[in-house]
Amino acid sequence: MRALTSMYAHMLTIQELDILDCVSYITGLSGTTWTMSKLYDDANWSKKNLQELITDARRHVKKNKFLASFAPERLKYYLKELKQRHQEGYNISFTDLWGLIIEAMLRDGENPHKLTDQQLALTHGQNPLPVYLCISVKEKLSNRDFREWLEFTPYEIGFQKYGAYIHAEHFGSEFFMGHLLKKIPESRICFLEGIWSSVFSVNIMDGWFMSISSDDFWQRWTRDRITDIDDYVLYTDVDKLPTRMETPPDSLASTFQDIIMWRPAVTKVPNFLKGCLMHNEYLESPFAKWKDCDLDSFPNQLTGAEDHLYLVDNAFAFDSSYPPLMRPERKVDVIIHLNYSSGSQLRGIPFPQNIPNDEEKAVKECYMFGDQESPETPIVVLFPLVDDTFREYKAPGVKRSPEEMEDGIIDITSTFGPYNINALRYSEENFDKLVKLSQYNILNNKDMMIGALRLAVERKKQHKNSLHSRREEAFQYGRKGNKI
Repeated sequence: MRALTSMYAHMLTIQELDILDCVSYITGLSGTTWTMSKLYDDANWSKKNLQELITDARRHVKKNKFLASFAPERLKYYLKELKQRHQEGYNISFTDLWGLIIEAMLRDGENPHKLTDQQLALTHGQNPLPVYLCISVKEKLSNRDFREWLEFTPYEIGFQKYGAYIHAEHFGSEFFMGHLLKKIPESRICFLEGIWSSVFSVNIMDGWFMSISSDDFWQRWTRDRITDIDDYVLYTDVDKLPTRMETPPDSLASTFQDIIMWRPAVTKVPNFLKGCLMHNEYLESPFAKWKDCDLDSFPNQLTGAEDHLYLVDNAFAFDSSYPPLMRPERKVDVIIHLNYSSGSQLRGIPFPQNIPNDEEKAVKECYMFGDQESPETPIVVLFPLVDDTFREYKAPGVKRSPEEMEDGIIDITSTFGPYNINALRYSEENFDKLVKLSQYNILNNKDMMIGALRLAVERKKQHKNSLHSRREEAFQYGRKGNKI
């Protein structure tokens, strides 16, 4: 709810600053996907006043979620929808019920929209391309041991890691060796929202990581032991994998593994990569060198060998939606990072090299990174969700009166505060406070954001001029009768 509320406020403010027209992509995970899917119900949302959507969101956020979600007629509706989904060929899980509950919490009745319907919002380039994110995990492994980003757009769904995508309407259908074998009806958007924000998919092992950030116990007792037989080398330009020996844990450890790796809720869908022999040239991919790819040294454990994909909320492993922006074809120059996490506000920035210390005591409202690095490095403008100068200013440059000081005090990070991750209902006062804080932090730092855009434009000009100069030199070199 914190992410949903703040993102509405941020989008409105960016729109009012006339910056929204500069945005090519909007990526999101977990709660932000609720806001995104609502925005794209309207094919021209970015050209309309978003204040109406904020008013509508306030109405849903403040309502009693228990009554809205578990009234008798609503339970009958859930049963009917889940039966129909099962008949269509889907593997039913608690995540499907969670998607229907999300619909009840945030909508008035049934929402018929599907992901492909959002193509109408993109046909004329009138809105940024939405990219939703979750991660694919293995059934009996921690998110820390294996995770692959899976991105969803209105046109395609797939893995950037493998360069493998399918049409969005085929998600959940059965494939083999890249061929569609059995097509099932496309899901309504609420079921995808359940996947993107599956807060129930954490297992005991993932909880262990999140609480103490240590994997010594796991490595010692439950994980397969892997021994390199060949001398270790970087296999970059060869067509073979290193030779390794895998020793599974004993029976007691295997039983313990089954217990701590059990996920209360996980989405299970047919693997559209099944039968694809991607390992033939896999080591040529830069992804094969990432620390999350240890298991990829074993061809039988690559995703193409799996019958199903197991999908969970991306926030359990990597609380950021950067990965889709790293596709070279998207040529991203500036990333406006709007952070809504309840933990660290400075973690999860994969680049540039110079970022503030994660233990920085006074987190500022806005940071800019990458402006002093190479032009190939995207500029990152980070907006942590913090209550800083808002305590003393109700608007940029406008100080609060003594009577208004209480309005500037917002407890965002407290475990038991009004905006904690378990709070599904806000009072109107708390909703409005969060909206005003989110708007203020953008407005108070608009010069930094506009400065980043101007720098990106200047970089492009310099690159264009440099390219023109090289072509002119080559042309003059050729006129002298030299070989080019």
